[in-house]
Amino acid sequence: MGRPKRLDRQEGRHALVDGIPFEMPVFCRESPALFAVFPINAEKAAAALPGNELHPLRLWKKALLVITVIDYRKTSIGKYIEYSIAIACTHGPKPAPRLLPGIFMKTFGSGQYVLDLPVSSEVSVKGGKGIWGMPKHKQSLNYIVGDQTVSSQYDLDGQLATYIEIQRPKKEWLPFSAGAANYCAFRGMLMKSSIYFKGKVGFSLFKKGSARFVVGDHPRVQPLKDLEIGPDPILTAFIPSATGALDDHYEGWFLSEEQPPTTRPQGFESVIDLGLDEEWLPPPTAPVPD
Repeated sequence: MGRPKRLDRQEGRHALVDGIPFEMPVFCRESPALFAVFPINAEKAAAALPGNELHPLRLWKKALLVITVIDYRKTSIGKYIEYSIAIACTHGPKPAPRLLPGIFMKTFGSGQYVLDLPVSSEVSVKGGKGIWGMPKHKQSLNYIVGDQTVSSQYDLDGQLATYIEIQRPKKEWLPFSAGAANYCAFRGMLMKSSIYFKGKVGFSLFKKGSARFVVGDHPRVQPLKDLEIGPDPILTAFIPSATGALDDHYEGWFLSEEQPPTTRPQGFESVIDLGLDEEWLPPPTAPVPD
């Protein structure tokens, strides 16, 4: 999925949306990114997806949990860390065949459904949730790049929410340019946004012990334990300096249920009074079990 030429034509222009000024296109530069993909129970993944048109992307008999943490060092709205926990998925009237959605991404609407998305700054919440429907909330995060490992911790209310650590590749050597689709639920709607990255990546496939993902005891993250996350990753990857652009176009569909909904979904009331603060909370301090 390549970057639209429309974004190139927007280069150097400016936008003002919900009081947030953007230099176009909405960009990131010099931003380290880590990725880890773990196998999960496919039936339980399907139950975690909203509506009736998202389906788990299956690798053999398993669905995929995708952890992506990006240390956004230079962006249109300042610096912040973004910690994404998502289920790889397809979009359409019925589940897609196995493996093919990884090749024919547009055909099957391949992407990821974002379960949780803590970030470092308030302005990132205001823009990401209010404009693109992303489930962002400001929390205590860190991002540590070492010689041997890359890690990130997410604390909530002083408790450990999750911790991800990957073995750093010996060399980040492979040039790449790719796009990804994010599906999110907000205002009772399914919202799809796209982001495009390029840089040099190092990675490992099916390497036992190359990553560790710890889910803490905070109530918000307990549904992750129900997914039966496998201990060994399918993929780990690290990009030491990514350049990216967030598309200025998004799509939205009403989310439906078999019976009339009785609980009002989170809406604009959760972002309307937020400001443009770029300050971070103190770094996480909760102990991480071995």
